[in-house]
Amino acid sequence: MEIWNTENEMFALMKEKLYTPVVGDILDGMGYYHQFLPQNIRPLAYGMKLAGKAMTVLMIDVYGPQDKPFGYLTEALDQLRENEIYIATGGTMRCAYWGELLTATARTRGSVGAVLDGWHRDTPQVLAQNWPVFSCGCYAQDSSVRTKVVDFRCRIEIGQVTINDGDLLFGDDDGVLVIPREIASEVLEKSLEKAAGEKVVRHAIENGMTATEAFAKFGIL
Repeated sequence: MEIWNTENEMFALMKEKLYTPVVGDILDGMGYYHQFLPQNIRPLAYGMKLAGKAMTVLMIDVYGPQDKPFGYLTEALDQLRENEIYIATGGTMRCAYWGELLTATARTRGSVGAVLDGWHRDTPQVLAQNWPVFSCGCYAQDSSVRTKVVDFRCRIEIGQVTINDGDLLFGDDDGVLVIPREIASEVLEKSLEKAAGEKVVRHAIENGMTATEAFAKFGIL
């Protein structure tokens, strides 16, 4: 049974009580083996944590000035909603996909983070906004003549993971994973139970129980 009453409570509980390894373990146990984004998608700073709903964005490479610079980037940003996370992929990473002004726009609209299968720039200015951004690293080269947004709220793939608009995203120092929206409640309930169980096991081990004994008793390791 859900122990949260609102969406805001659910995401707050995720950030307070959960961490990506335990949620990944639950997804594995349910047969969802490919839910972590590639390892090179990292938080800009240690301690960043994000939990929200995917707002998916698809990009492509372009070569030179465009009739509509950046494609549908501004439209994608302007329709972001509370508790959504901007997640973008596409192209060959020839430039930065995110920066200071995009962060300010998304943050002001109530978005709770950005995940880029590509580079970011304006690192000090992004960090100063105290808002979670996960990317493959920093690269200052501008996007206006190198990439554009061609679609949003569409199905995308990053690595081995398929992401649909509205799926849950959860990220911390260990990476970012995707929780399909149709199983989100079950995954979160089981994850909260496992996280609490791991604290019990750790306490038992710290008080002298062997790993073998702990696994036999609790089934958690």
